[in-house]
Amino acid sequence: MIDDSVYGTIPLPGAAHGPRVSDVEEAVRAAAAAEIMPRHRQLAAHEIIEKSGPHDLVTVADRRAEEHLTAALTALLPGSLVVGEEAVHADPGAYGALRGDAPVWIVDPVDGTRQFVRGEPGFCTLVALAQGGELLASWTYAPALDEMAVAVRGRGARLNGAPLRSGNPEPGAVLEVAMSHPDYTSDAQKRALLGLRTEGFAPRSCGAAGLEYLGVARGRLDAVAFNWELAWDHAAGLLLVTEAGGTQTTLTGEPYRIAGGNVLPFTAARDEATAKRVRDCLRAGGA
Repeated sequence: MIDDSVYGTIPLPGAAHGPRVSDVEEAVRAAAAAEIMPRHRQLAAHEIIEKSGPHDLVTVADRRAEEHLTAALTALLPGSLVVGEEAVHADPGAYGALRGDAPVWIVDPVDGTRQFVRGEPGFCTLVALAQGGELLASWTYAPALDEMAVAVRGRGARLNGAPLRSGNPEPGAVLEVAMSHPDYTSDAQKRALLGLRTEGFAPRSCGAAGLEYLGVARGRLDAVAFNWELAWDHAAGLLLVTEAGGTQTTLTGEPYRIAGGNVLPFTAARDEATAKRVRDCLRAGGA
């Protein structure tokens, strides 16, 4: 668990303080322990459902973990709302909470469901707290890897309690970029992403988005480039990268907005220079 002396409580706009960072971490760990890990490599066929196709899966672990987190997080912050992947799938209008004034928990109960279904360890639970369009804190928990990354706006990022720094790529190094699969996007965005298939880059298809962001925050991956903007996939990771010293930008040079309306694809990178190089290649590819 994170030491309360590191982060303490989460600062909220217009309020004295929010919940303790350690209490949210405990809630995330408890949901994973109760609803996710007992089903890892134990799923029955009827517990796996295709939502919109074979690449969009949901399991009983996703649904029950989100229900667990919804109850726990709103109890920690009365008056807060939850925008969770599975709840929004059932009621798309729930996404509009991101444009309101109330504090909002953004939840992806199992990011990397395909990896989870295959029995692999590369999945995580993502939670972020936002208000008024600003990301305030985030938790990225990979229970099968025993990794918990926490970030608080203006207070830095930590992995298993140790400070996280994205650092800078070595001069002249080939940049490794995890990106959306070009086949799962529009023609214009596909051309933009294919702009990264050029000298000086080593692009590859991404795994669980949250773990790719963690890779950038810890300096093991140079950048990500994504063509979808669902907040539960990106909110936690974007704050984690930013608080680790990295940066992010959309094609227009503006920051990614969690409520939507972004010009895609967008990138998050270890440093400003890398983000600019990725953005320039995306622009060139889409031109």
